[in-house]
Amino acid sequence: MSIHPTAIIDEGAQIGEGTRIWHFCHVQGTARIGKNCTLGQNVFIGDHVAVGDQCKLQNNVSVYEGVTLENGVFCGPSCVFTNDLTPRARFPKGSERFVPTLVREGASIGANATIVCGHTIGKNAMVGAGAVVTGDVPAHVLVLGVPATHKGFVCTCGQRLHGLACAACGRRFAHDGDGLAEIE
Repeated sequence: MSIHPTAIIDEGAQIGEGTRIWHFCHVQGTARIGKNCTLGQNVFIGDHVAVGDQCKLQNNVSVYEGVTLENGVFCGPSCVFTNDLTPRARFPKGSERFVPTLVREGASIGANATIVCGHTIGKNAMVGAGAVVTGDVPAHVLVLGVPATHKGFVCTCGQRLHGLACAACGRRFAHDGDGLAEIE
């Protein structure tokens, strides 16, 4: 494990083996970060946040209470997660009223994207840079824009699919509801 001396790790935070935490990060005391993760400069991880193994959070990412990132999630620079649908400075609700968000294994979120709370980003889905996610994103779906809309499908390897087989790696897929499932 490697933690830069400027990082603040509150007492009680759990950090997995091989994880690297860079300059000016803050990890609150009830957060759990898995093994072999990278937290870039100025990342904030709130209380009760769970970050799986092998996640990469680029500079300036904010992950607030109520968010769960499964294994292998990528968060591009300055992407942000919300946890309150109706925030008011004068009328705070408390953490018991935060709305949870789940990011499934292998999903990628582009730079400056905003993830509005209460939604699930599916396994190996991809959210484009600057997108604003206001609904669930099914597995292997690519969403772009404001608000984010379905613009295609992506492979487990990250390449855009043109059909149900990946030209780059050969993986094959089948339709599974609104998303795709990889054929083993």
